[in-house]
Amino acid sequence: MLKTSLRRVPQITVFFWVIKLFSTALGEATSDYLVHRFNPYVAVVVGFTAFIVAIVLQFSKHRYIAWVYWLAVTMVAIFGTMAADVLHVGLGIPYVVSAAFFLVALIVVFAVWYVSEKSLSIHSIYSTRRELFYWAAILTTFALGTATGDLTAYTLHLGFLISGIVFATLFALPALAYWLFNINGILAFWFAYIMTRPLGASFADWAGKPKDAGGIGLGSGQVSLVLAIIMIALVVYISITHIDDRSEKGSLAN
Repeated sequence: MLKTSLRRVPQITVFFWVIKLFSTALGEATSDYLVHRFNPYVAVVVGFTAFIVAIVLQFSKHRYIAWVYWLAVTMVAIFGTMAADVLHVGLGIPYVVSAAFFLVALIVVFAVWYVSEKSLSIHSIYSTRRELFYWAAILTTFALGTATGDLTAYTLHLGFLISGIVFATLFALPALAYWLFNINGILAFWFAYIMTRPLGASFADWAGKPKDAGGIGLGSGQVSLVLAIIMIALVVYISITHIDDRSEKGSLAN
């Protein structure tokens, strides 16, 4: 019971995946709005500062608190998007190269995490060291997902909508494999988690980008505002009900 009370991350429920998808879409739309509305260098510095503040706030708590955790995830989404975009837009690195770089970085994070802790399960995030590995993995998955989504949309010329459909399919596959074929839950979780980033971002781009860029032209600012309102409502709900703060046997990523 002590370890359960000190858990620093939420239970994996339907609400977890829904909010996670909204956070990825929000990160994409907000990043696009900030770097195009303001000086991009200033936007990146602000994004990095907000990311650090949110992470420090998360680590200052000794247990999972919904609004603190999801604020940190949202700031990771925004800054992770900016970090991936800097490599391509700022340094001219092709998406395939940046995607490969972040994939290798994620493998290294997982390898060091496993060697150190003997587990990659998010249900064992009780210590500060394990949480450091967890957030390092989260940040890297966001950067990898951003680069991968841009790779399919731009380099492979699939566009935002088709990319979103592709990643929605890939997102569903590990869940089906877990339930039908009993594949490793930790592997299924992390694969699905990585897919949430390009999935949410693809649909955010499709909604926000102008029509001549392959979107429907709602505007990144408007999309970001709507997603933020939805996310706030969902986080308020889970904060009141504590529906994602309960022990659930057999949940994905056990």
